[in-house]
Amino acid sequence: MLKKFSPEQTDRIIEMAWEDRTPFEAIEFQFKIAESEVIELMRTELKSSSFKLWRKRVNSGISKKHLMKRNPEIDRFKCSRQRTISHNKISKR
Repeated sequence: MLKKFSPEQTDRIIEMAWEDRTPFEAIEFQFKIAESEVIELMRTELKSSSFKLWRKRVNSGISKKHLMKRNPEIDRFKCSRQRTISHNKISKR
């Protein structure tokens, strides 16, 4: 059973699911939907060819869509390359 989401929420779920670095657990934490519901949402919202491409990529060994496949020390949903903002200035590289 697929939950009803606003168009903005649906777009955000699809965006998060499409990103390789965003695990299913982050989507579940934010939107309270399981991996199977994300897959069902992607199947209904995407074109057939886009869905097949996404599933192929997620099922490959390269994808890190599950926290179990990632480094076990990661306990947050933030990219390691993301800089912090301090004193109202964006950190420079």
